[in-house]
Amino acid sequence: MVAEDDRFHSFIFTYGTLKRGFSNHALIQDLAATGDAVFVAACRTAATLPLVCGPYRVPFLLNLPGSGQRVSGELYAVSARGLDRMDELEGTTRGHYERLPIEIEEVDGGGSRRRWAEAYFAHDGYAAELWRKSGERGFSSYSEKEAAGYVKRKDRPQNLSFLEQIRLYVESS
Repeated sequence: MVAEDDRFHSFIFTYGTLKRGFSNHALIQDLAATGDAVFVAACRTAATLPLVCGPYRVPFLLNLPGSGQRVSGELYAVSARGLDRMDELEGTTRGHYERLPIEIEEVDGGGSRRRWAEAYFAHDGYAAELWRKSGERGFSSYSEKEAAGYVKRKDRPQNLSFLEQIRLYVESS
């Protein structure tokens, strides 16, 4: 059983491009191939939270409980090495995202089991601005519709940091 396997350090709730079928899922596949990640269950947040798209249709979960909707995603068990690679992708040391605790509810198998995991939330330094920019409307799932127009990191302007791109996005009308 995953929870009893000492390789796995954390449970990570994915809600955007790390999910199956989306552009950054290749990282999860690489981690699975090396034994550093395993799919656990389809799930959703226990609380309502805003899920919005920012610049380049990048998804952001906002740590604003009580706003938004219950968000659907996928739960993975991840090793410490896998967690380091995910933190790097999500820019936790650069102020892009913060990895924080989240209560989720598994939705596989007809039952509902709640557990604590972690998720990558938009950094607190700009989360409220993203919520305002979205018109305080979010969605319950990052689907192909929301992902339409997503721009991969390598295809974005390289002369600006991602934080600068976020600032320009929230300041634009």
